[in-house]
Amino acid sequence: MDRRTFASRVSAGIGLGAAWAAQALPASAQTPAPILRGTGDLGVVIERAIGQVKVVDSSARSIVGTVVGLGDLSHASVVFSRDGRYAYVFGRDGGLSKVDLLTQQLVKRVMQAGNSIGGAVSQDGRFVAAQNYEPGGVRIFDATTLELVADIPARYGDAGQSSKVVGLADAPGLGFVFALFEAGEIWVADMSVNPRQPVVTRYKNVGKQPYDGLITPDGRYYLAGLFGEDGLAMLDLWQPEKGVQRVLGGYGRGKEPLPVYKMPHLRGWAQADGKLYLPAIGHHEVLVVDTRSWKEVGRIPVRGQPVFVMARPDGREIWVNFAHPDNSHLQVIDTLTQKVTHTLLPGQVVLHMEFTPRGEAVWISCRDDNKVVLYNTRSKQVISEMPANAPSGIFFTSRAARIGF
Repeated sequence: MDRRTFASRVSAGIGLGAAWAAQALPASAQTPAPILRGTGDLGVVIERAIGQVKVVDSSARSIVGTVVGLGDLSHASVVFSRDGRYAYVFGRDGGLSKVDLLTQQLVKRVMQAGNSIGGAVSQDGRFVAAQNYEPGGVRIFDATTLELVADIPARYGDAGQSSKVVGLADAPGLGFVFALFEAGEIWVADMSVNPRQPVVTRYKNVGKQPYDGLITPDGRYYLAGLFGEDGLAMLDLWQPEKGVQRVLGGYGRGKEPLPVYKMPHLRGWAQADGKLYLPAIGHHEVLVVDTRSWKEVGRIPVRGQPVFVMARPDGREIWVNFAHPDNSHLQVIDTLTQKVTHTLLPGQVVLHMEFTPRGEAVWISCRDDNKVVLYNTRSKQVISEMPANAPSGIFFTSRAARIGF
């Protein structure tokens, strides 16, 4: 190396040792440049029976890697950091795990409760909250370190009973909204002033046994489904002083409800063309609700008891899966005609569906066939399949940019 080359190396910030090392090593022995990629087409598939997740690429339709040691994932849920790099996995055993999708590694895991069924990330991405069955309540953590920031016990009544928490969602502003199953209440936790001491507003007597909740894409309405009676409880977060309203009361009037083998889920909810599509508890129907009047405007007969009722991203179709004994079927509803157009048989015990961000494909978990099946949403033909050990939830990072997901 001549003096001029050496001087230019030094002025560029490269020391003598680094310069000579680069010159001495053959090209094949030098450290390869890192492979750069985004996270927008990544996601995870829960392998519920063995406590691990597969990191998948929705564009390449491939498995990127596997992350193990995540505990009991028999009812696991996932949310994502704002940049889509990290997945927060909530286990049924109360474990909260932070997974790096780029390195396919477990960053940190904390046992924060005895029984947990899901969570949410705050609007600004700073906090991740877990909703708990046992001991009940919501615990809020720093999204970077998983340090406990706030603990909100779900105590109600004169005796201070503990309630399961369900339907946790990120509310506009720095806060969370959730429902208390036994208490029949909806709470809003505002963290905007002091995150370590959230201000909690409680709405009582909202209905019997709220079992799940959703928040509309604009963040305005929070709706909790009621298991103990027909109807939903609705809170307008733009006008919270008006309190909780009841909508869809008595939708099953005059009909004998059937045994419920699996609770419906609202978090995969469907809105299309100004209408909301919801599973009817204990009935073989999908309810259609006008989102301006919040009144029922139709109901669609389907094969069984709906579990997930999910809209394709363009809103043209609604895809529905079912509880036992119809849980190996899917049905597709055309939102223009309000009729079922396709019945599909992807595999044994369909637990979850997830559309790719723009909706050209849908990934479907078939637990008892140990596989994930990919369908073309236009042709309704199978694109491919991939192996997975008793798969359940499928979650793509596109959720990171959506309120309530």
